[in-house]
Amino acid sequence: MSNELFQTIEQVAREKSIDVDVIVDAMEEAIVAASKKYYKTRENLVSRFNRESGELEVYAQKTVVEEVEDEDIEISLEEAQKIAPEATLDAIIEFPRSTEGLTRVAAQAAKQVIYQKVREAERENIYTEYIDRVGEIINGMVKRFERGDMIVDLGRTEAIIPRREQSRAEHYNPGDRVRALILSVDKASKGPQVILSRSDPLLVKKLFEMEVPEIYDSTVVIETCVRDAGDRTKIAVRSNERDIDPVGACVGMKGSRVQSVIRELRGEKIDIVQWSPDPLQLVQNALNPAKINRVTVLDEEERLLEVVVSEDQLSLAIGKKGQNVRLAARLTGWKIDIKSEAEKVREVERQMEHLTRSSTLMRELPGVGEATAGKLVEAGFETLEAVAQAETETLAAVPGLSTAKADKLRNAAADTLQQLIGEEEAYYAAEDEVRREAEDAARQAALAGETALDEALGVAQFLGSGDYAAEAQTDSTKNAPAAASAAEAESGTTDADAVTADTASSAEPVQPTTDSRETAESGTPAEAEEAAEVSPTPGSDTAPEPEDEIKS
Repeated sequence: MSNELFQTIEQVAREKSIDVDVIVDAMEEAIVAASKKYYKTRENLVSRFNRESGELEVYAQKTVVEEVEDEDIEISLEEAQKIAPEATLDAIIEFPRSTEGLTRVAAQAAKQVIYQKVREAERENIYTEYIDRVGEIINGMVKRFERGDMIVDLGRTEAIIPRREQSRAEHYNPGDRVRALILSVDKASKGPQVILSRSDPLLVKKLFEMEVPEIYDSTVVIETCVRDAGDRTKIAVRSNERDIDPVGACVGMKGSRVQSVIRELRGEKIDIVQWSPDPLQLVQNALNPAKINRVTVLDEEERLLEVVVSEDQLSLAIGKKGQNVRLAARLTGWKIDIKSEAEKVREVERQMEHLTRSSTLMRELPGVGEATAGKLVEAGFETLEAVAQAETETLAAVPGLSTAKADKLRNAAADTLQQLIGEEEAYYAAEDEVRREAEDAARQAALAGETALDEALGVAQFLGSGDYAAEAQTDSTKNAPAAASAAEAESGTTDADAVTADTASSAEPVQPTTDSRETAESGTPAEAEEAAEVSPTPGSDTAPEPEDEIKS
C-alpha cells in the first residue's frame, strides 16, 4: 500500500509540476480536517504521513500543565509522567487517533482540501514561471471563446486574451495558432492567470525586435510607439550610429522587414518616422505622409502646437476620422491644431479686423476724446481689451483720468468688448455655415461626377466588348414576331396590304427636305454631313454659323 500511495503522490506531483512535500502537506491537512469533522472534538489534532508504511497517522496533542483547565488540550504533569516518565511542564504529549471510522462525508471534505491545496500550489508555480516573462511574445493555440474573451492553450496552462486586448481586424477560430504578448500575470485570479494582448504597442516593438537585428542589438532604438490596433501604428525611431538610417533599417530591403510585421498584424498599416528631440520637427515627421508648411508652438505649458498645411494636404494630415493627427499627438505628447493656409489667412484677417474695430470703438467710448485717446495709446492701452483688462489704479495713472473716471471707462470698455465679441461670433458663425454648405455642395457634385464617370466608363467598356451587339440581335430576334403581330393588329392590315402600301409609297415622288437640298447644293457628302452636324435644332435660339467658319 505504501508504494501505491506514494507512487500516486509522485505521479500527481510530476503532472502538476509541484513538489511532493506540497501534496503530502495537503493530505495531512485534509485528514486533520476530516477527523475533526468526524469526531466533533476540540482536540488539537495533527497528522503525519508515514512514508515507510504509507499510512496517514493522526495524533491529538496535549500540553503538560500543573493544573488542568481544559481536558481537550491539556494534561496534568502526573498523568503525563505515567505515559512518558521524562515529561516536563509545557511539554507536548501526543495521543494516536484512529482514522478507520472516517465517513464518506469526511473523506469528501479531505478530498476537497487536497484539491484546493494542490491547485494553490499549481497556481503559485504558474505565477513564478510567467511573472518574469511579462513583455515577451509567446505562441499558443486558440482553445475556445468565453463571452468574447479568447482562451489560449499554452501547454501547461491556459491564458486569456480579453476582448479589450484583441485587434478588431483579426478573427480567430478554435485550433488556430496565435502569437501574443504576455501582458500580466494575475496571482489571485480564479480564471486563467496569464493575460495576453494582441493590441498593445509593445507587441509591435517586440515584433520589430525579432525582425530587425539593429533594434535587437540597440543600434536602432524605438523611442515611442502608438497604435490604433487593427488599423494603424506609428513608431518613432532613432539611431545610435550616424551611418545607420533608422527608418531604412526598420523598413528593410524592398520593405521585407516591415512587411513581415504587417503580415503578423493581419495587414495593419505601419508608419515609421524619424525621432527628433525637437518637438516641432518630431510633429512634422509624425504627421507623415502629409506635407507640412510650418509648425508653431502656441502654449508651452499646455504643450499645444499649431500646424499649417496646404489645402490639398489638410485631409491627409487629419486622416480618416482624425486618425493620423490623433496618433501623431499621442506619439509626440503634444496637442496638435491643424489648419489650412486658407483658414490661417481668414484667422489673421479676423484678428486684424477685430483689432481695428476694437481700436476704433475705444475712441468712441463715453468721455474719450482725441486727447484722452492719445494719452491712452501712449500709455499702452490701444484696444478695448487693454482697457477692459486693466486695473482701475493703472488706468487712473493716465494723465487726465481720475479713479472714478477710470473705473467708469473700464466698465464701458468691458461692455463694449462683450458686445463686439458677440457680434463677431454671430457673423463668423454665419460665414462658416455658408462656407460649409458650399463645400458640401461641391463635395456632393464631385461625388455625383465620379458616379457618372464610373457609369460612362462601364457603358464604354460594355460597348467596346462587342457583347451588346449579340444581346441586341438576340433581343430583336425574340421580339420581332411579337412586334410585327402587334403592329398588324393595331393597323388592321395584312401582309398583302403592307406590300401594296410599300409599293404605292415608293411610286410617289419624294419631296426633298431642307437637308437634302443643302446636300445637293454643297456638292460633296462630307460637306453636307458637316453642315448637318452644326445646323440648329428646331426651336433653338442659336443661329447657324457661316460656312467658312464651320469649315475652319
